[in-house]
Amino acid sequence: MKRNLKDTLVFCDMDNTLLTAKEGIPECNRTVIKLFTGMGGRFTVASGRPPESVRAALGDIRLSLPAICCNGSLLYDFSTERVLRHATLERGQATAAILEITEKFPRVGVEVMAGAGDMYVVRANPYTHAHQVDEQLSGVACPLDAVPDGWVKVVFAGDPEMIRKVGQYAKTRYYGRENYFLATNSIYYEIMPAGVGKASALRDLCALLGVPVENTVVIGDYYNDLEIMQAAGYSVAVSNAPPEVKAAADEVTNCTCSDGAVGEYLYKLIEEATAL
Repeated sequence: MKRNLKDTLVFCDMDNTLLTAKEGIPECNRTVIKLFTGMGGRFTVASGRPPESVRAALGDIRLSLPAICCNGSLLYDFSTERVLRHATLERGQATAAILEITEKFPRVGVEVMAGAGDMYVVRANPYTHAHQVDEQLSGVACPLDAVPDGWVKVVFAGDPEMIRKVGQYAKTRYYGRENYFLATNSIYYEIMPAGVGKASALRDLCALLGVPVENTVVIGDYYNDLEIMQAAGYSVAVSNAPPEVKAAADEVTNCTCSDGAVGEYLYKLIEEATAL
């Protein structure tokens, strides 16, 4: 399917799609992204990471569109350093969930992201520490009642078995209708504002830019990418994605994340756009 680079908006998940926490962005991805945007291609990220972490991971890569951050709670324009959309949790309901879950699981880590994605660690464990190190986040340790208002999401962090049990427990509880739970990784389980996600952020950004959603491509790897992949005009799964995610995609890359799956797909778009 031939695409005009300037008319297509590419949204790329970050962790285990564009990069790995330990190895960063493969050099081939960096090279092809710069080539793609230099030729007029429009590229950005759709991530659970806050703007601070996105900036640190991208380094010298310049996005040509605002980014979807904090799983859709924030639309952030790095060219102007401005928040375009800011969706927040119902604090009382989120607080009730945190207090009950931490009582049931005393070793689970808890992070609250507020404002423009500022990170507040209200219960530390090795997984919250690794999160800060791997994503280059400058978290602030503080009690729950000292976290400023404007919560954009809550992250529970722990080993996969603990997070699985946290998810099972949360499904048996009711904390109101204003927030919902979202599994974003085998070691993270999050609370998000109701009606907010990567897909809603995609639609909002397209509306802001006056671009049809049909002109979007989403590249992802995990279950929390399914909704935005389904909302997009075209979806691509990297080859390291679970079978259910690959089955839902329009296309699957040959390469894994570590081998440069994103660069592989973007280079294919370049070849299609420049073919005689």
